[in-house]
Amino acid sequence: MGNIFGKKKRSRVTEQDRAVLQLKQQRDKLKQYQKKITLQLGKERQLAKQLLNDGKKEKALLLLKKKRFQEQLLDKTENQISNLERMVQDIEFAQIEMKVIEGLKAGNDCLKKMHEMMSIEDVERIMDETQECIEYQKQIDDILAGSLTQEDEDAVLAELEAITQEDVELPEVPDEQLPEIPDQEPERKKEIVKKKPERELLAL
Repeated sequence: MGNIFGKKKRSRVTEQDRAVLQLKQQRDKLKQYQKKITLQLGKERQLAKQLLNDGKKEKALLLLKKKRFQEQLLDKTENQISNLERMVQDIEFAQIEMKVIEGLKAGNDCLKKMHEMMSIEDVERIMDETQECIEYQKQIDDILAGSLTQEDEDAVLAELEAITQEDVELPEVPDEQLPEIPDQEPERKKEIVKKKPERELLAL
């Protein structure tokens, strides 16, 4: 049980990762040194000014020479920081290029395996067989089209129409009875009787 839970995971840190980490640590140390020197230069300049005010010109001159030397070191430190940052960028970009190359290699291996499974001859054979099947089907369609008479064509269309009608849903017939309509025949007879004398008079 102790071996199972105490099993260490395999580290994925590469030599390139360690190199990048070390370069960044050195860069950070130089930046701290740069910051320290910059603060010290400001203090020494104020001290040199105080020495001049006190009439201690030689000490002020010596302090300014020391300040000048430290400024030169500061310039060198800036160049070293730039070199370290450039190296870090180069290593990180090289890592990206390696991943791209690994991806291309995997893709090429996959394509090679696919090409081994199916050669150019196999592709040409399949294309030829497909074309033959298409031509054969076309011949069958032409034969069927030429063998049917106009009567057969009408029968096929009628069958198609019947199949189409089978899919159409008809409305349901209501179960309720229709209301009765009152008989209007007596009123119509009365109108005929009223108009009959008028017709007889016109006939005279």
